[in-house]
Amino acid sequence: MKAIVYERYGPPEVLELKEVEKPVPKDREMLIKNHATTVNYGDVVARNFKNIPLREFHMPLLLVFPTKISFGMSKPRIKILGSVFAGEIEAVGKDVKRFKEGDQVFGYLGQSMGAYAQYLCVPEKGMVTIKPANTTYEEAVIHPYGAIMAGSLLRKGKIQKGQKVLINGASGGIGSAAVQLAKSHYGAEVTGVCGAPRLEFVKSLGADKVIDYTQEDFTTQGETYDLVFDILGKSSFSQVKNCLKPKGRYLLASFKMRKVMQMLRTKFFGSKKVICALAIGGGTDDLVFFKELIEAGKIKSIIDKSYPMEQAAEAHRYVEEGHARGKVVITV
Repeated sequence: MKAIVYERYGPPEVLELKEVEKPVPKDREMLIKNHATTVNYGDVVARNFKNIPLREFHMPLLLVFPTKISFGMSKPRIKILGSVFAGEIEAVGKDVKRFKEGDQVFGYLGQSMGAYAQYLCVPEKGMVTIKPANTTYEEAVIHPYGAIMAGSLLRKGKIQKGQKVLINGASGGIGSAAVQLAKSHYGAEVTGVCGAPRLEFVKSLGADKVIDYTQEDFTTQGETYDLVFDILGKSSFSQVKNCLKPKGRYLLASFKMRKVMQMLRTKFFGSKKVICALAIGGGTDDLVFFKELIEAGKIKSIIDKSYPMEQAAEAHRYVEEGHARGKVVITV
């Protein structure tokens, strides 16, 4: 089978289309013929992992070294990127009960990656479910990562109808899912923060108000919010707490150790809470829930560009240079 492989860290050009061995499913796995994947932030970071400065790791420093060991210190241990997939089940292991051959599915592989390939094996109990009936594979594949992270954090934040919610980093995979969930499903009043080129994109997702972070600092505008959801952890609790309402919550999808300590302190002291992704348990239920919202027409599938496997390097370059207005898909 064909796969997009990288054998050294570096720029987009390290991605090469090669022939690799087709996987064989174990007893509790499905073999999926993959049709689409995406270029996510994690793919770009993993591709150039050796050269990423510490300040750009959106994780506690204690986890950086174990993560480097997992990915490979000097060269990649995981040689096929891609954390999301959408495709058709070609074969199932003898102990698989929930799925059958021919099922159209989509899902999330996490840090194990491997979706930049024509075939992949996925555990029956992995983060996978039947894809929305009203989407193509390309439309479906843009949702799994954002659905799991945004859905679980918003639920943990106890979002309610009519609350004021600010999404900082509203144009990315998690942010765009959070905007749509908060507005279309929960009925919140949503403010999205992003760069100027993506303001119209965030408006199209349903945001009531958008802020260009290069022109305004949302923490100094005098507005107060029930929830502030910071995707990349670029704000600080000391800044944000002044624009949180009493009993407000500060949600973090990415964070440093200092914010973990803030989370623990606010758990016991004070009414304003810090909630990190470390404290949440998203999974297949969030993916199924998101699928139902897509089928109900409450979630949009907005694709900026699609690239064939042969142009994976161009797809990465387009995302890395900040051109994307919506998701960038790689068709398999």
